[in-house]
Amino acid sequence: MAERSEGDTTLAYLLLGADRRLVTLGLLVGLFAALLLVAVAVPGAGAAVRAGDPVETLFQALVGATVTGVTLVLTLNQLVLSQELGAVGDQRERMEDAMAFRADVADHLVDPVAPAEPSAFLRAMVTATGDQADRLLDAVDAGRDDEAGRGVRDLAESVDTAARLASGSLSGATFGRFTVVGAALDFEYSRKLYRARQLREAHGDQLPDEARDALAELEELLRLFGPAREQFKTLYFRSELVDLSRLVLVASLPSLVVTVSVLAFFEPTTAPLATPVGIDAAALVVCTATALALLPFLILLSYVLRIATVAGRTLSIGPFILRETDREATTETDTG
Repeated sequence: MAERSEGDTTLAYLLLGADRRLVTLGLLVGLFAALLLVAVAVPGAGAAVRAGDPVETLFQALVGATVTGVTLVLTLNQLVLSQELGAVGDQRERMEDAMAFRADVADHLVDPVAPAEPSAFLRAMVTATGDQADRLLDAVDAGRDDEAGRGVRDLAESVDTAARLASGSLSGATFGRFTVVGAALDFEYSRKLYRARQLREAHGDQLPDEARDALAELEELLRLFGPAREQFKTLYFRSELVDLSRLVLVASLPSLVVTVSVLAFFEPTTAPLATPVGIDAAALVVCTATALALLPFLILLSYVLRIATVAGRTLSIGPFILRETDREATTETDTG
């Protein structure tokens, strides 16, 4: 995804691929280091901390922020649970829609029963799409050098390459990890679906019957991949929000302990003026306690960054090109 958008691959990894616990730890260490740097760089920082009133005001605000954060998490949990509740008729309709979709996908697979595990299901879909691209490539004369032949070969090769990469990423992946959703995002079906429809409408009558049928089936597989990706993305979001809620609730307890302890028991004026690391003891305690008090917020930030990034990459379903780099690439393909 970063390569397609010409973005920083390191930033893309931090936003999407990295373990959220490691991202949270990195944010915590960065925040703590920044606070220490300010405490050392600002003249009179230790004296300001020892004045008492700023510390009390800060940690009173942190107590309120922690309680508010827990309330927000409970709201998120209610949002997730509300999607699972409903009358038996609604649940039955959801079940029938899911079974009908699985049956539509199974019509294009070698196995008459589509896999039940999400990563295996997606892998079967992209594998079938790659196989269909190979059949399309075989159905077009390799020596054909007109616009229709070149367009079909380019489409088939790009689909086959993307399918192989996605299939490799999904091998051994389990639902609940970002790997499954990441592989679905890397398989850029929307532009391929657009190109397949364009070729069929513009050059369908110039292709052999076998190639025309293979192109139509490839288009159908790409069409089915859209709702499959959205379904698993939705399930992943729910799973991610549940994990986020659990971690924030757990982290809020030590956060409250730290903030309340500083308010109730810490007296800045009695702290030593210096420590072995050369920082005023009162400032060191305040920096450490502030970083730990903000841990629930850092957890929320690390998870929301990934959720928001995924949502931003999948705003539409179907052959809609929203990002500037993708629009440019599509224009080049259309005019080339």
